[in-house]
Amino acid sequence: MAKWVYNFGAGGADGHADMKNLLGGKGANLAEMAAIGLPVPPGFTLTTEVCTQFFQKKRTYPAQLKDQVAQALLLVEERTGQKFGDVTNPLLVSVRSGARASMPGMMDTVLNLGLNDQTVEALAKRSGDRRFAYDSYRRFVQMYSDVVLGIDLSHFEKLLDRAKQRRKVKQDFELPAQDLEKLVQDYKACVQVELGEDFPEDPQQQLWGAIGAVFNSWMNQRAKTYRRLHDIPESWGTAVNVQAMVFGNMGEDCATGVAFTRNPSDGTNDFYGEFLVNAQGEDVVAGIRTPQELTIKARKIHGSDMLSLEEVMPGIYRELCAVRQQLESHYKDMQDIEFTIQQNKLYMLQTRTGKRTSHAALRIAVDMANEGLISKSKALLRLKPELIDQLLHPTLDPKAPKQVIARGLPASPGAAGGKVVFTADEAVRRSRDGERVLLVRVETSPEDIHGLHAAEGVLTTRGGMTSHAAVVARGMGRPCVAGAGEVQVDYAAGKFTVGDVTVQEGQILTIDGGTGEVICGEVPTVPPKLSGAFGTIMAWADEHRTLQVRANAETPNDARQAKEFGAQGIGLVRTEHMFFDGSRIVAMRQMILATDEADRKKALDQLLTMQRKDITELFRIMDGRPVTVRLLDPPLHEFLPHTEEEMASVAKAAGVPLNRVRRRVSDLQEANPMLGHRGCRLAITYPEVCEMQARAIFEAAAIVGRERGNQPVAEVMVPLVATTQELSILKGVVEKTAAAVQKEQGVNLGYHVGTMIELPRACLQAGRLAGQAEFFSFGTNDLTQTTYGLSRDDAGAFLPEYKAKGIVEQDPFVSLDQEGVGELIKIAVQRGRAAREGIKMGICGEHGGDPASIEFCHKVGLDYVSCSPFRVPIARLAAAQAALKQRGERVPLASSKPTKPRQPTFGPW
Repeated sequence: MAKWVYNFGAGGADGHADMKNLLGGKGANLAEMAAIGLPVPPGFTLTTEVCTQFFQKKRTYPAQLKDQVAQALLLVEERTGQKFGDVTNPLLVSVRSGARASMPGMMDTVLNLGLNDQTVEALAKRSGDRRFAYDSYRRFVQMYSDVVLGIDLSHFEKLLDRAKQRRKVKQDFELPAQDLEKLVQDYKACVQVELGEDFPEDPQQQLWGAIGAVFNSWMNQRAKTYRRLHDIPESWGTAVNVQAMVFGNMGEDCATGVAFTRNPSDGTNDFYGEFLVNAQGEDVVAGIRTPQELTIKARKIHGSDMLSLEEVMPGIYRELCAVRQQLESHYKDMQDIEFTIQQNKLYMLQTRTGKRTSHAALRIAVDMANEGLISKSKALLRLKPELIDQLLHPTLDPKAPKQVIARGLPASPGAAGGKVVFTADEAVRRSRDGERVLLVRVETSPEDIHGLHAAEGVLTTRGGMTSHAAVVARGMGRPCVAGAGEVQVDYAAGKFTVGDVTVQEGQILTIDGGTGEVICGEVPTVPPKLSGAFGTIMAWADEHRTLQVRANAETPNDARQAKEFGAQGIGLVRTEHMFFDGSRIVAMRQMILATDEADRKKALDQLLTMQRKDITELFRIMDGRPVTVRLLDPPLHEFLPHTEEEMASVAKAAGVPLNRVRRRVSDLQEANPMLGHRGCRLAITYPEVCEMQARAIFEAAAIVGRERGNQPVAEVMVPLVATTQELSILKGVVEKTAAAVQKEQGVNLGYHVGTMIELPRACLQAGRLAGQAEFFSFGTNDLTQTTYGLSRDDAGAFLPEYKAKGIVEQDPFVSLDQEGVGELIKIAVQRGRAAREGIKMGICGEHGGDPASIEFCHKVGLDYVSCSPFRVPIARLAAAQAALKQRGERVPLASSKPTKPRQPTFGPW
């Protein structure tokens, strides 16, 4: 017979901490605490499998469940000496949810279940406190009516407010017993009015109503939203925990509280928490009363006049400190605990891994490793690489007020404020005048690169997490909110609107790239503070990882930032980004508009000077680390204007007739530029462009080599290769240019020529390509596009629906599609290495900064990943975790052997 119910309590438990998938986090930890001897009120857990079947079978329960619950309830009665529904010595229970992943506040709870007009009198008699009994009854009716019966809480809040007004008091606990007794009757009358039926008096009916309601809450809207935001599968389901009630509101020798075994804000090894005397658990978290500190130290720090638990109940405080120590020693992580003190006896109601800030997470991991509680490898595996991202960007001051007018996708973390501008040129102009600006666009393109660089951040109304704006912003460390569809931009009027709100060019706006919020006015930001723990974690990561980590960078600032974050080289220099600014775009356009090779070479001579200067600076900054320079990749039309006014301006600047500009713009138009005349195809058509770029690279290497006494490591990368002939022709141009520079400069250059693998055909032909290429760099952005036949800038319109319908688990532009794109990479790696032993291979798409994709790269044996500068630390940690996982390291949920047990008793009142 299937087991649907698991018991826990002072006499032991059926489950343990490793059973979170079946018992949920709360149920597994209650069982574990009981097993190691902590004072846990007895109870039982209905498994997550019940939830799964409940929804699969149209909200019906397994056949054996009712009998198993009845047997479990009998065991609780034996352990407590009380009886459920008894009119002289009633057992009261709580009914709580407990998914395997913590979902705080998302699902429902019912306390004090089992009370009715008879059992409340027994509770009053046994406790000797009629006010306590009817306060418990009042809370139960209110909670049950909300959670189970679906009556809006506002009805009961109004009745409570009226009762306090009549008594002329402000706090719930100031109401005497007779007022609470009347309030219960008023609540019940409200139920009768709203539902047309009486409030249920039968405890068994109450129990099954609450169980059903908690299971149903797995599908409420807030739970669905939380699961979507935290990638929690709907199929996991929730467990339900039924537990004997203990009361923190029976008098001055009772209390309830929540605590963390360490400070979750800064990670210091301080007992951190709050409690309330004569209160139930929800009073602490609801903010109805001002809670008290746990320790004397915290009370003094916060200047509180209210005594701490250490002072009010010193014996209980010492016992709680012992529990704190035992839990950390057992779980080997910071714990979030809930406790109740009933008539000077401590009970533990919950423990779970505590939520913490990114700064606290680093410090706790390092401290626990230094304390010998965990190993360095466990410290590394415990940290989510994404939290590193939060450390590297300024964030909004959480205490500051803000007026949120719209929301989009949190495409690049950090927060920024500035004056709204709608064009890249205006962003540059205002920035040069010392103004801080935010670039607002419907969408961005490569020609906006100078504006993106000048702006503090970018807001787009279209595009997704991997749109052009998002990718470039992340690379520059700029905050970005993308796809804010409710923002309506009017370029002509120089404004945007959101509903009734209008924001003109020049007005101050703030965006939060971590939440996707768009905020009117300026909100103060908090700069990143990298603690000593950050450097320690990075050093430990470098000890374990085998993958090298490079950066995608083409500006001196990006290169310096990447080097500061520990990049071991530059894996991608996008040379086209060097041509979109100021006088450079003019020279580039002159080259494109040239009618013959002579005019084209004249423009190329100007571009050579600019490109050589840029690459020279990159070689200097990287100081002997490899620098991979990609030849020109985008189609030429991206460098030309599209409006009549802009074309006239270009014609004037380039000194050519307007008609020539018009014709050239028309000639370069393509039906599908992504798959058109770009990449190596441009260099085949215009080999002089390839020659100019190669010369710039080699002359820069010669300059820096003479300065430093050793030659830079130059890697020339040919993009979008599909055939060996393409690579052979262009490798010949590069080698011929290198020979000419060596002869002219009298130097010996060390360089490599390789290719960017971004087409399925290139993956399949990798064995032949390796005969020419000295390295492969997988351009996973385009490889994903060409494998799926999907534009990443357009995919944002429907990929969310694909995720919602389960067609794809993840956006393939965010996390590498390992089954499709990954399979092509595996083929290329195998065939390439079979043809050329020791060929260097890496990836340089945005996936190079995604932890799951990095783990895949480690498994298939790549040599390096290259990512945005601000993602370098993330990649270093993720690479270390990938290596550790492959060696079989894991983080235990709890120690395999219980620590020395304590011997609790669950005594009568």
